[in-house]
Amino acid sequence: MRLLVLGGTAMLGRAVAERAVADCHVVTCLARGVAGEAPEGVTWVRGDRDAGDGLDGVLDGARWDAVVDVSRQPGQVRRAVAALEPVADRFVFVSTGNVYAVHSGLATDESVPLLPPLDGDVMEDMSTYGEAKVACEAAVLDGFGPERTLVARAGLIGGPGDWSGRSGWWPWRFAHPVGAGGAVLAPDDPDLPMSLVDVRDLAAWLVRCAGDGTAGVFDAVGEPNTLGGLLSSAREVAGHTGPVVTAAATWLSEHGVQEWMGEDSLPLWVSDPEWRGFGAHTGAAARAAGLTSRPVTDTLRDAAAYEERRGPDDPRRCGLSDDTERRLLSLLGH
Repeated sequence: MRLLVLGGTAMLGRAVAERAVADCHVVTCLARGVAGEAPEGVTWVRGDRDAGDGLDGVLDGARWDAVVDVSRQPGQVRRAVAALEPVADRFVFVSTGNVYAVHSGLATDESVPLLPPLDGDVMEDMSTYGEAKVACEAAVLDGFGPERTLVARAGLIGGPGDWSGRSGWWPWRFAHPVGAGGAVLAPDDPDLPMSLVDVRDLAAWLVRCAGDGTAGVFDAVGEPNTLGGLLSSAREVAGHTGPVVTAAATWLSEHGVQEWMGEDSLPLWVSDPEWRGFGAHTGAAARAAGLTSRPVTDTLRDAAAYEERRGPDDPRRCGLSDDTERRLLSLLGH
C-alpha cells in the first residue's frame, strides 16, 4: 500500500507511520517538522498545510492507496480533501469523542447526536475543538463519500509519547509518592467510566483499515474500564503498597484541584455529571472491525517510562506538584 500520512511526527501520526513501515507499506509523511522529524523508513515531505501550496509536494504525479489525517483545522482538511480526492482511493480521518453533543450517557455508541460544525476554516482555541472536528468529519465524508471514508472517533489515547501526561502521571506518581508512608491522593470516584486506548493499538488498527478499505464511523476507544480500575493498574505497574487517600469532588474543587489534565490536576478525573459519560463509549463497533487492545498495564507501564524520560525541554504537563499534594494530604490528616 502507498500510504500518505498528513503529519507523522507527533504521537499518533508518528505511531501510524512507524506501524505502516513495519508492515512493509510505502509511507510518505507530509509535515512541517515542528513536532520533530519523521520516523526512519518514510519519505518526509516538508509542507505547511496552512499555505495554499502546502500539499504540492505530494501531488506531483503521485497516486495514494490511502490517506491518514489527524488535523483539527477544518480549512486544512477541506484543502486536503479537494486536492487528494482525485489521486487517493480512500481517506482515514482521526476524529475525537469530543464531537458528541451529549456526554452524560453510559455505555453509548456512535448514535449520540453531534455538535454543530464549526463555522469557518480555523479553530482559534480548544473551546471549539469538538465543533472543529465535526466540520472536519463532514468535509471528508462529503468529499470522499461514506464508502471511501473511515472516521475514527478516538477516546483517551495513552502509552509512549503521551505528551499530555494523562496516561503516564498516575503510574509515575505511584512510583514516586510524596505523602507519609507512600500516601497518594486520588478522587473518591472509583466507578467513573474511563477507557484508555494504546496509541500503538490504535495506529495498528488504522493502518489495517487503510489497507483493507474498511469504511464507516467508529468510536475508537479502549476496553470499557473505570477510573478505579485504571488506578489499580497504575499501582500494580508501580509496585505501590502505600495508602491511597481519597477525597470527594467538592473538597478537591474547593482546594483548587483541576480535573482531567493540566497544572495541579488529578488526571482523568471528571466530576461534572454532564461529562461523566465521556469515557463510557463501548467501542463495540470498532472491536467488531478488528480493533484490539493490549493489557492496560502494558500501556501504563510504557507511558510511565516516557514520564521518567522527561527532561527540562519536555516538562510534565499535568498532575499535582509535590508541594501541592503534600499540602492536601496534610489537610486530610496524612
